[in-house]
Amino acid sequence: MSGEGDVVDGRFELLQRLGSGGMGTVWRARDTVLHREVALKEVRAPGPEPDAATAQRTRERVLREARALARLNHPHVVTIHQIVEPPDRPPWLVMELLPGRSLQDLLEERALTPREAARTGRELLSALRVAHAAGVLHRDLKPANVLLREPPGPGALPPAVLTDFGIAALQGSTQLTATGELIGSPEYMAPERVRGTGEGPAADLWSLGLVLYVAVEGVSPLRRSSTLATLAAVLDDPVPPPVRSGPLAPVLRALLVRDPARRPDAERLDAMLAAVAEGHPAEGAPPPPVPVTPPAPVPPVSPVSPVAYVPTVTAARPEPSGQPPADAPRRRAPVVVAAVAVVLALVAGAALALALRNGDAPDDKAGDRTSTSAGLPPGPTPTASPSDSGKSSASTTPARTPTQPPTSAPTRTRTPTKAPRTPTPPKKAPLPHLGRWVAQLHSEPGTSSPATRDRKLAAVRQRIPEARYLRSDDYASLRPGYWVFYAPGPFADGHAALRFCAERGRTAARTCVGRFLSDSAADIVFLCKPPVTSPKGRCTGRP
Repeated sequence: MSGEGDVVDGRFELLQRLGSGGMGTVWRARDTVLHREVALKEVRAPGPEPDAATAQRTRERVLREARALARLNHPHVVTIHQIVEPPDRPPWLVMELLPGRSLQDLLEERALTPREAARTGRELLSALRVAHAAGVLHRDLKPANVLLREPPGPGALPPAVLTDFGIAALQGSTQLTATGELIGSPEYMAPERVRGTGEGPAADLWSLGLVLYVAVEGVSPLRRSSTLATLAAVLDDPVPPPVRSGPLAPVLRALLVRDPARRPDAERLDAMLAAVAEGHPAEGAPPPPVPVTPPAPVPPVSPVSPVAYVPTVTAARPEPSGQPPADAPRRRAPVVVAAVAVVLALVAGAALALALRNGDAPDDKAGDRTSTSAGLPPGPTPTASPSDSGKSSASTTPARTPTQPPTSAPTRTRTPTKAPRTPTPPKKAPLPHLGRWVAQLHSEPGTSSPATRDRKLAAVRQRIPEARYLRSDDYASLRPGYWVFYAPGPFADGHAALRFCAERGRTAARTCVGRFLSDSAADIVFLCKPPVTSPKGRCTGRP
């Protein structure tokens, strides 16, 4: 195992470990001959003590990555300088040193906007198009394999560079993976690669779609609690519809379909991303699914008042002529006439009640004329109050029926019907520790089962009994999609949270960071990462 200060091939001095991946460790090194800094990739063979066959397979993979990168010359593909083959050890790759960080590091601090993601997507797509034209498939596109150059200016998004072609497949080459050996990141694999049904450039485009989904939505949609569960999700689980991607959502929907033939080709995809990067709708994107509109609710029928009598209308129906109705509007004519008759009868009943209240009898002849003109049987009709009464009554009396004398019915008062009271929704409980710093101890994917979450929380509580958990979706200052294990403090700032963790032996960024809980997405920048002596990120700010 190599360490800082070691010299490789008598020329390259190892200065600092930059990161580790599925194929090995990348070091920052000094070329003592050319007096420049380079990136040196130390390949790690799988297993604690690899046998000769495994070592040979590892060597073949390193050479394959070198050949793949050597065939590409593109500003968004990392440049390889040479191969170093020490005796009795796997070869090393000497590559261009990028002083920036990875896209994974950036996404741990904040999500990308749809326009930023579209620009980064175009850069990665341009690298893939060059690789595909040379017959090279990347097969392991993920945020950790996307490096960032220095940004061109303050606040600008750094240019993206695609690296780690360690498991790239040269078209026509022999499959070098051992039986049962999984190479690559399961959550970013294309379904056709998992099935082994043949893969092509569309498989890399699926992976690109997932990278953009994670970059904007802030959550990996197919990650599960185990490798097998993740592979099953890649094959069968529906991809959750994006909710934060805005104009980029149609692009994600177009890429994340399991049939590779239905994914857009590189040219069409570049046009779609270019439109989003310029702030326009994606050109040529499939239309969004049409939501099913539920039927409009039927208004409740008001109860019939028992006060007024409404005579049965039969005379309004036309006599049968022996001919069938010509069309539907004519069939509805009797219904319309009947409705008008009901209205007239109600008006007549109200007027009759008003006349009886003032001591007048109805004018039967007038009622006959009125009913005949409307095609109705004789009935009550409104009558004017005597001019010398000088007043009118607001009370209402029931209308006279054919078998009742006008004065025999008692006066009734309509009881108003009260509308049903709408239940008041319960108030949402306030979020705990809103507007405060906490010490984040672990983040568990929200797709994990409650049993898995509780088991891991119990392990954390063995050292930190006060540890709790919350849903990151409830706080705008956190990346959604996780269960966050944390110590509540209280802490004055991020420095205090890191000191709390250091006293309990948690001094790495994967075991403790200071987080600010708030309902503002702008507060996602308040992230305090170890070491305690010189922490990274924004450790102070909002109280």
